[in-house]
Amino acid sequence: MFIPEETTIVPFLVSWYEEYDYSDLAAKRQEEEEERARKEEERARKEKEEKAERLRKEWEQEEEERLRKIIAPPQPKNCPPLGLESHRVEDDQLLASSQSHLGFAPQRGRLNMQGSGDDVNTYGGAWCAEPEEATHWFEVDARREVEFSGVITQGRNSDQLEDFVSSYHIAFSNDSRDWTVLHDGYAEWLFYGNVDKDTPVMSQFSPPVVARYIRILPQSWNGSLCLRAEVLACQLSSDCNGFENEVNASDELDFRHHNYKDMRQMMKVINEECPNITRIYNIGKSSKGLKMYAMEISDNPGEHETGEPEFRYTAGLHGNEVLGRELLLLLMQFLCKEYNDDNPRVRRLVDGVRIHLVPSLNPDAYELAYEMGSEMGNWALGHWTEEGYDIFENFPDLNSILWGAEDRGWVPRLVPNHHIQLPENFLNGSLAVETKAIISWMQRNPFVLGANLQGGEKLVAYPFDMQRPQISVRALRETPDDAMFRWLAMSYAHSHPTMTDTYRGSCHGEDVTGGQAITNRASWKPVVGSMNDFSYLHTNCFELSIFLGCDKFPHESELPLEWENNREALLSFMEQVNRGIKGLVRDMEGNPLPNVTITVEGIRHDVKTAAGGDYWRLLNPGEYRVTAKADGYTPQTRLCMVGYDSGASPCSFTLTKSNWDRIKQIMILNGKRPIRIVTRKRLKK
Repeated sequence: MFIPEETTIVPFLVSWYEEYDYSDLAAKRQEEEEERARKEEERARKEKEEKAERLRKEWEQEEEERLRKIIAPPQPKNCPPLGLESHRVEDDQLLASSQSHLGFAPQRGRLNMQGSGDDVNTYGGAWCAEPEEATHWFEVDARREVEFSGVITQGRNSDQLEDFVSSYHIAFSNDSRDWTVLHDGYAEWLFYGNVDKDTPVMSQFSPPVVARYIRILPQSWNGSLCLRAEVLACQLSSDCNGFENEVNASDELDFRHHNYKDMRQMMKVINEECPNITRIYNIGKSSKGLKMYAMEISDNPGEHETGEPEFRYTAGLHGNEVLGRELLLLLMQFLCKEYNDDNPRVRRLVDGVRIHLVPSLNPDAYELAYEMGSEMGNWALGHWTEEGYDIFENFPDLNSILWGAEDRGWVPRLVPNHHIQLPENFLNGSLAVETKAIISWMQRNPFVLGANLQGGEKLVAYPFDMQRPQISVRALRETPDDAMFRWLAMSYAHSHPTMTDTYRGSCHGEDVTGGQAITNRASWKPVVGSMNDFSYLHTNCFELSIFLGCDKFPHESELPLEWENNREALLSFMEQVNRGIKGLVRDMEGNPLPNVTITVEGIRHDVKTAAGGDYWRLLNPGEYRVTAKADGYTPQTRLCMVGYDSGASPCSFTLTKSNWDRIKQIMILNGKRPIRIVTRKRLKK
């Protein structure tokens, strides 16, 4: 048996402990320490950020809570003017500490008040204080408690002096004895006033102050202490009486100011509502390219109907006299609405008269005044065109042509007393582009009656507007139709509920109308080249100027009251276009004769027939000998009666051909020498 040989296995020899690199251990420990430090730093940074975010949120919450507890200061309240400029505030509501001269009483301290300009300052252009007085104040009595929200100040109206208040305090009272000066929490509130004499400066109170009386206490001034002002005030909700200018108008119309874009849109809306009786057209463009829009209102818009008179109202000759603009936009709305509602008076007017309404003859200047706003434009801003023309006084002077011919005995043999031709070079003269457009418009349409609506006074002025030089006889200031013009002026003024209230004088001086609210312009404020004189001497149209009120740019809140005051007057004046006689002039074959001269015995001013042979002659009630005459026809004279009933009296003519043309031909053949008449020789006895 084989027994293997026992072998000895040598075991694997290894250390009984693990070998370890102590250099690696130190590095690892260092890494671990750095990691722990990094994590600790990150944790500390996060804790810091979280704490900062927590503190920020806590601060925001605390600040929000603090702001919630604070009462925010109220915004200034927009209140309308109390009425110093418009004269709703009467003279006895204005008091002052003193006055420097007789013409500078507190009643002169109205915004935009104009001085008389004479050497003695009969009517000063502001309230001016006595310089010897220690304290000065200007007081307004609202006659009841109101919310005073601000004042507007202006300097003295003067051509030579720069007098204005540059700083002032404001005080209030309920009994005119105990006064409280407005305080801003630290001291008496000092308001900064004017830096020139013309530009209005507004200061508002926040919050408004409830009181009956308000005083302006001047603290510093330039030149003499002189002031013009307006006060802004709101009616208290508990005041059942209300302000005079807060009227609920009986007509639902758009009572607001309209800039050029708004005006155009308004006219478009009216045209869409009444397409059968309205037409929009433009009579030309302004110097800046704005269209001078007109609205025609008639039962057959777009053409002249034979026998139907044409009437025009224009406004905005001066861009800052804006009430006329808004009244014509309101009149458009009213006529459209009432015609659709079958108002018999409006139906009769629209069906029987071709009405033209032009709300803005100077659109460039209006945009300038509109940008400044109702109270902040001065007396002159926006008065002239972009080129610097006063449109109303920019027409050719035909008066001098007529009066010069009269002095030489040329009227009417060589120079007619009507339709006086324009000077040959008038287009080369200083005429505004707006004036040229208006003249062309006048020549295209056979207007019978018209009025331009202006502002800054409250009266109706009629021609002549130009004073005849070197002669002061009153009759030479009057037109041959003076009695008719006076009636037309009275038809407006006496239909207005307040225009004849002249016992306090005019807006800026004494009453020049004798209590009638009408005046001959030449005897009041004569001008050369007026639109009214031009219209009378170059066309058939009788034109007057209607001055609507002392405030050229009344506040929007006053428009309802102004509409109520002027609505009846606007309608009544339009109805006068049918006063007098009217007729048609034909030849023996029944053909209409244009350019026939219609002469009324005793009135040295003729009119002409239109292209369709029709004519209208404004006359007061009475009996008249009327003659129609034309070249190549035998004149015809009729006795025409004008009654007191509404509507023009018919007075037509049929003219027969004359042999005058043949006589003139024979005279030309004979060198225009008199033709010798051959007489039969006497028979010898």
